[in-house]
Amino acid sequence: MKSPFYTAEHDAFREMMRRFVEKEISPFAHEWDEAGEFPRALYRKAAGIGLLGLGFSEEYGGIAADQFMKIVASQELARAGAGGVSASLMSHTIGSPPIARAARPEVRARVLPQVLSGDKISALAITEPGGGSDVANLATRARRDGDHYVVSGEKTFITSGVRADYLTVAVRTGGEGAGGVSLLLIEGDTPGLSRTKLKKMGWWASDTATLHFDQCRVPAENLIGEEGQGFKIIMQNFNSERMGMAAGCTAFARVCLDEAIGYAKERKTFGKPLAQHQVIRHKIVDMAQKVAASQAMLEMLAWRLEQGESPVAEICMMKNQATQTMAFCASEAVQIFGGAGFMRGIKAERIYREVKVNAIGGGTEEIMKDLASRQMGL
Repeated sequence: MKSPFYTAEHDAFREMMRRFVEKEISPFAHEWDEAGEFPRALYRKAAGIGLLGLGFSEEYGGIAADQFMKIVASQELARAGAGGVSASLMSHTIGSPPIARAARPEVRARVLPQVLSGDKISALAITEPGGGSDVANLATRARRDGDHYVVSGEKTFITSGVRADYLTVAVRTGGEGAGGVSLLLIEGDTPGLSRTKLKKMGWWASDTATLHFDQCRVPAENLIGEEGQGFKIIMQNFNSERMGMAAGCTAFARVCLDEAIGYAKERKTFGKPLAQHQVIRHKIVDMAQKVAASQAMLEMLAWRLEQGESPVAEICMMKNQATQTMAFCASEAVQIFGGAGFMRGIKAERIYREVKVNAIGGGTEEIMKDLASRQMGL
């Protein structure tokens, strides 16, 4: 669809992304999903087209990018219908911004070029076994001991948690509540760090782990920002993460729509193509309507962010809008495919399995509604 928000530069990047996905991801998506991982070499290939560096400073190998360039990246990746690949390949987009924003200059100079070149993998570790989005009450403890912090505790549901070389970890350095939370950069080979791979409903190709920190000694210079200021940095990070998820979910919904249309034109029942049955045509129109509405809301919010606004309530609602659209379209697509939609190997089936992780990750639907209502003064 035509949109006034995209320039020739965006369109050129979209074409490059589309060629990359068609060559490097789509042909292998099912194979990687079944294997439960994808080749680490994909990170370097993605870095080669500038994908990993989008939005990061050129000083560290990044590329200037506006909100719409990021939308293009998320939505072209989604065309492969492989959420697990997208999640791990782009885990640095939530793991590295706090480093770029608030780490010491020498730490930024050491870490970011390695991540943006695809040589190292970055991940964010916030969630704990005892609490999901309740960041202010996390329990992983970091005790100052001379020029080190000693870290003990656990994180879980961590995307890229198995292979990450750099972990941006939320820890408690002070008392109770948000004011006691800090961020530490913990390297993957730190003694006392162990990892347990988790099996999941979807995102099979993405490694997801529980991290165990047993008296890990972390250099004090790896503190990101000031002690006790971690909660604020985490909240800033969430806005970007939710926009990225919303862009991806809207695109996954479009993939389901496109697959359903293609199948409905080819599959014949009762002597005519599925697309000639009114009930199927109505399903497809319902899907298209929701995708168009979600895309319009997404692009308008991106424009507002470009104007310097911080529409937190609307971003929360956008994430819910996009995940609900994805859920609806995935369900309808599988229904249109019938028995074929229940078989592994098609995009709609894979996306159907990935619906819930998007509705939960980055803040559940319930939390999004609560945050939005508070922003609205309710």
